[in-house]
Amino acid sequence: MNQTDQGAARPMACVRAQAAFESRTLLSNGEQLLVSVILPALALVGMVNTSVPDLGAGRRIDIVAPGVLALAVVSTAFTGQAIATAFDRRYGLLRLLGVSPLGPRGLLAGKAIAVLTVIASQVVVLGGLAAVLGWRPQAAGLPAALVVVVLGAWVFVCLALAMAGAVRAEGVLALANLIWVLLVIGGGLLFSTDLLPGALATVSSWLPWGALGDGLRTALFDGAFPGLEIGVLLVWGLMGTAVVARTFRWSD
Repeated sequence: MNQTDQGAARPMACVRAQAAFESRTLLSNGEQLLVSVILPALALVGMVNTSVPDLGAGRRIDIVAPGVLALAVVSTAFTGQAIATAFDRRYGLLRLLGVSPLGPRGLLAGKAIAVLTVIASQVVVLGGLAAVLGWRPQAAGLPAALVVVVLGAWVFVCLALAMAGAVRAEGVLALANLIWVLLVIGGGLLFSTDLLPGALATVSSWLPWGALGDGLRTALFDGAFPGLEIGVLLVWGLMGTAVVARTFRWSD
């Protein structure tokens, strides 16, 4: 390997090492596992075995499972990343990593890879549990669902970094968990935005959480291409990236 190849390999090795570290941290954190796997699993089992709320026509498991996967994406890409990044910034870790050979771009790339790795694990675990409960997703919608998951992860990582870069760590801890609860209750993640009351249904469908949930249901329940939802997530992702690039602070 010549010096040019070695120079190009070093940043990639740093990114891989950071991604592996971030992944291990997320997967070994008890609170993160509670929010990202255990609570979505409980939501899956609970909603499948009850008749409230009314989710409309179709088998409940086929409607609930995509929503639970959407919740898992938010749990890891938003809640977990917002809290972890905020405390890393508070303790000066982000500042040190930002001036290391990893660099700011490498740090963000490592976080992105780690989030996708954890989400893949969540999909396997929660998807397997849903399959045991009788879930049969529409095969034709699987490629579109993958696109929705990746775009959703992108959007919610941007939202997490925007919050973590602007609010003190203790505030992020409280806000991230509160937002998670509010999205579970009425954000269009676990059930269709059409079931929300009045204008909230229309507004939620244009917000990233509504687009993520509805997009996965369109792909995996209807077997259709969620073009509108993908467009909404793409716009939010571009806006979120611009906001993070302009406002994110690497240290307090």
